[in-house]
Amino acid sequence: MAVLITGGAGFIGTHTCVELLNAGEEIVVFDNFANSKMSAVENVKKITGKDFPFYEADMLDRDAMEKIFSENKIDEVIHFAGLKAVGESVEKPMEYYHNNITGTLILTETMRKYGCKKIVFSSSATVYGSPKSLPIMEDFPLSTTNPYGSTKLMIEQILRDIYVSDKEWSIALLRYFNPTGAHESGLIGEDPNGIPNNLMPRLIKVATGQMEAMTVYGNDYPTKDGTGVRDYIHVVDLAQGHLAAINWVRNHTECDAFNLGTGTGYSVLDLIHSLEAVSGKKMAITYTPRRAGDIAACYADPTKAKTILGWEAKLGVEKMCEDAWNYAIKHQ
Repeated sequence: MAVLITGGAGFIGTHTCVELLNAGEEIVVFDNFANSKMSAVENVKKITGKDFPFYEADMLDRDAMEKIFSENKIDEVIHFAGLKAVGESVEKPMEYYHNNITGTLILTETMRKYGCKKIVFSSSATVYGSPKSLPIMEDFPLSTTNPYGSTKLMIEQILRDIYVSDKEWSIALLRYFNPTGAHESGLIGEDPNGIPNNLMPRLIKVATGQMEAMTVYGNDYPTKDGTGVRDYIHVVDLAQGHLAAINWVRNHTECDAFNLGTGTGYSVLDLIHSLEAVSGKKMAITYTPRRAGDIAACYADPTKAKTILGWEAKLGVEKMCEDAWNYAIKHQ
């Protein structure tokens, strides 16, 4: 009786492991370390004082998936594994489609073989494309502006079709907005391999002197200060949303989508100023043209998740920056 967490050594995966273990759940975790480290898995064990089976494995490896399911009694899956950089997906679309979609097909085929029909999928607000109005609700038209988003939307459709074909499945499609922050212990946080793509790790590198200036992609958007506006959500809030989703899939045989966001939009400059206040570091900013595939503004209407899952975000942008900075200074 365990929850399998794919990509469980990653940023959101590790925090979700902590929330599940603290709630008394049994977990099994795999990751291929394409964008994560084993030290994060060890730190989950330190935070919780609990051990769990871990496999270094890739979801494209059918034999590895078979081994995991044959050696454990898995009742539900939380599916994080996948390539996730918007800009890189524009440069490498074939790699993104192959990894994210083929990997998910192998995973779900293995689930079906072992009678595991409950899955929480790590989707994204990118499935809304460039929304015509804000805040974004789950019944908005779906479209994408980059291959990364397209893989998320295609996987959502695959999972919906699986449910139509077999109503014993229970599927929660969680559309994240912009996760940031870190665990307050400072033991786990956002620590990507190589050059970071997400905003907070890049800000941290500037604040700690590892990068000279913060590159801001676009200052001519139709927003209050010209920079992009996003719904930043604390990763611990997001992880707790997965615990709520697991409880929902256990008690329903449905397929439904839920926004996980705060409902508040913050600009890139808002986040920069918040981190400057927390860290006491003034950051140099370099403005460059917009990135391909980026949109001006994106923030959620999270009402559905509150009503149906009983979940809502509680932590604000100051706490996000405070915890991210705490993690950063402990890992310099």
